[in-house]
Amino acid sequence: MTRAIDALYVRYQVTDLAVMERFLRDFGMVPASVAGDGQRLYMRGTGDAPFLYEAVLGETSRFLGAGFSVGSAQDLERLSALPGSGPVQQLDATPGGGMRVRMRMPDGFEIDAVYGAKPAAPLATRDAIAFNTARAKPRVNTAVRIIRQASPVKRLGHFVLHVSDHAASVAWLRERFGLLASDHLATPDAPTHPIGTFLRVDHGDALVDHHCMLVLGTDRPGVHHCSFEVEDVDAVMSAHDFLLERGYMLDCGVGRHLLGSQIFDYWRDPFGFRIEHYTDGDVVNADHEPSIFAGTADQTTQWGAKPPQDFFE
Repeated sequence: MTRAIDALYVRYQVTDLAVMERFLRDFGMVPASVAGDGQRLYMRGTGDAPFLYEAVLGETSRFLGAGFSVGSAQDLERLSALPGSGPVQQLDATPGGGMRVRMRMPDGFEIDAVYGAKPAAPLATRDAIAFNTARAKPRVNTAVRIIRQASPVKRLGHFVLHVSDHAASVAWLRERFGLLASDHLATPDAPTHPIGTFLRVDHGDALVDHHCMLVLGTDRPGVHHCSFEVEDVDAVMSAHDFLLERGYMLDCGVGRHLLGSQIFDYWRDPFGFRIEHYTDGDVVNADHEPSIFAGTADQTTQWGAKPPQDFFE
């Protein structure tokens, strides 16, 4: 079975690449090594992924899909033979290069498997700020001094898809990428019938993020949000103030999730798509046992900003 190594990037179609680039710069990304051809934009973070975000110029704005890295060319050959898959393609004009197979999920989302991309050189960033708690005070003779500015994002943490058939979509992803369930969502009136699944990559005993995806059954398929990790809580908060000062639309933040535990801050980009900064998420390994959370939508936030009603639609 093919096992995904990590989530690499998300892809959107937008009506104005210059507007999107300006927003993504303010959000903490920078242009990737390949600038695009005037029809697409590649943006990267500070980690070694060649790019985290691809924006394609089009007449309408919509979510296109996402990409995962895999471990071998043989994985690509196997995936290309499955229903809904395209051929193995060389990526000569894409940051990092390598090879790709593009596949379509049941609702039409384009999910890429990528192998052989050359890692980008990591960008310099500040160190994480030591946090003095009541029990432990590792920051000694050093004050915290944070500037309100764009906070560099390191990597794509996860993305969330609303799908028309939850079980079929989860099975599709598990067959192609070996993703594992970390936790499930259910409703209070049907607590043993999952309608949502948090999925993670399978690295055995090694620690990985609690989820790289959330798949949620709905009658309105589409993307809910994409999420990018920043260094620490000071990065979340300084970026929050900076984005407010720049006039962007706050969607929900700051708060802490229940499932995954991330400290979150959600924004709307200029085209209406929801995008998240996060830090301090859970990490798990093969010892983790999935649970079923059958509470209300409001109970998925432990503290902080209460999500607006359309956050759950």
